[in-house]
Amino acid sequence: MGLVINHNLMAMNAARSLSFTYGRLATSVQRLASGLRVNSAADDAAGLAVREMMRTDIRVLNQGVRNANDAMSMIQTADGALSVIDEKLTRMKELAEQAATGTYTTAQRLIMDSEYQAMASEITRIANATDFNGVKLLDGSLSGSALNGTEQMKIHFGTGNSSAEDYYYVKIGGATASALGVGSAAGTGAGSTISTQSAAQVALEALDSAITLKDNIRANLGALANRLANTVSNLSIQAENLQSAESRISDVDVATEMTEFTRNQILVQAGVAMLAQANTLPQLALRLLGG
Repeated sequence: MGLVINHNLMAMNAARSLSFTYGRLATSVQRLASGLRVNSAADDAAGLAVREMMRTDIRVLNQGVRNANDAMSMIQTADGALSVIDEKLTRMKELAEQAATGTYTTAQRLIMDSEYQAMASEITRIANATDFNGVKLLDGSLSGSALNGTEQMKIHFGTGNSSAEDYYYVKIGGATASALGVGSAAGTGAGSTISTQSAAQVALEALDSAITLKDNIRANLGALANRLANTVSNLSIQAENLQSAESRISDVDVATEMTEFTRNQILVQAGVAMLAQANTLPQLALRLLGG
């Protein structure tokens, strides 16, 4: 290679190598500073696309967990109210048993019936007052058969909208006195009153049916609570595994990247030194010209 003045090819080569190495050093610094291997689409276009989809699914799954937990809280609210209704029905059957014997007068049975009706009214009040976030739970509005989100409650927790995977419906039977068939709200049927001995005797069987109906509602709620608990567990595992996969794609291996950073740092220092040396070469030509 000849000694020329117009073009310092050694300096140009050193500058090009330094620019390339400096770019790699900047990439290493960015990755170590952010903790991410993929900071832009240029780093890994396919990896970025997969990562963003995974991030979306992770956030949706976490919201699904919160949705399922909200449904569990709703079920606990309904079950708590039914436990109080259970106490009222127990007291009503106790009163019916008392009125069914012949040792009491009609006037005394009327007094018993007064408490009996009060208990029935309280059952209706509790059923109508029990709600979760403004949604009535025990008034019968969620006891229908239509799967349209109005007659039953739709619990959505999945990332899509498939009935086989992403949601299911919660049905809660009505627990008012009329729905249970007790008290004056039941009309003139069995269980409507205990004002006479014969009516009290018939009411015992009606109360057994009411207690069974209430227990069926609670058993159904218990089964749904267990199902929701399993759903939460499954969603949490899915989110955890997706997070692990997203980490492998997106996160930087600090040990490996630190090795690359050190290598690039040394190369940059060497490139700067060589560029400085290359820039002094044209001065040799001046020495020749100066004699």
